Amino acid sequence: MLSVKNSEVMNFHNAVRGARNPMNSWARSDSFYDDNGNFILGENDLSLAVRLRNAGTDHRKFLRQIFVTVDITAPLYWWKEFDTYKVGTVANSTSTMHKITSAPFDISQFSCDKMDDETIKVMELVIKQLEALRLRFLETKDKQYWYDIIQLLPSSYDQMRTCTMNYENLINIYHARKNHKLDEWHIFCDFISTLPYARELIIGQEKANNI
Repeated sequence: MLSVKNSEVMNFHNAVRGARNPMNSWARSDSFYDDNGNFILGENDLSLAVRLRNAGTDHRKFLRQIFVTVDITAPLYWWKEFDTYKVGTVANSTSTMHKITSAPFDISQFSCDKMDDETIKVMELVIKQLEALRLRFLETKDKQYWYDIIQLLPSSYDQMRTCTMNYENLINIYHARKNHKLDEWHIFCDFISTLPYARELIIGQEKANNI
């Protein structure tokens, strides 16, 4: 399973201002902040942004300047696929190398929501062994037990990473993964669709007016 929290979108106003640099059309900008501090794209700026977005990567460079930061908790098997998108993304993760033995192992730390009853029983045995190894390591500091944990750890183990990416990254992710067989990708694409102006600038469902 995957969860997202603490999301924040940054630098929208600077990116939109920069989008007008090539034609020196800053006087036509009509975006503003509302009473709640939210950045609102005016009709002129939204139309320009959509035209540039639909014109392709060479023309929509401003999307690379709209940043999204979010805490994602997901199993290791999902992170392995997410790491395909290393270009333009940054992530700081909780450390399996340094902190894997700091708390007891429990089934709540693993994504087991798709397992059947028989597989859950096997998983419980694996977790029991992981916890026994953890206790032996804490008692003896013998690195052998630590290696046993690292190499036995299932790919369903959940890890949290604080990730920063941009709207161009999210276009690539959304359209490549929206129909993926992993439910985690559907959850993440649903999150992407909630971001400001995602329909127009990421999903690409809107056409521009000639403004």
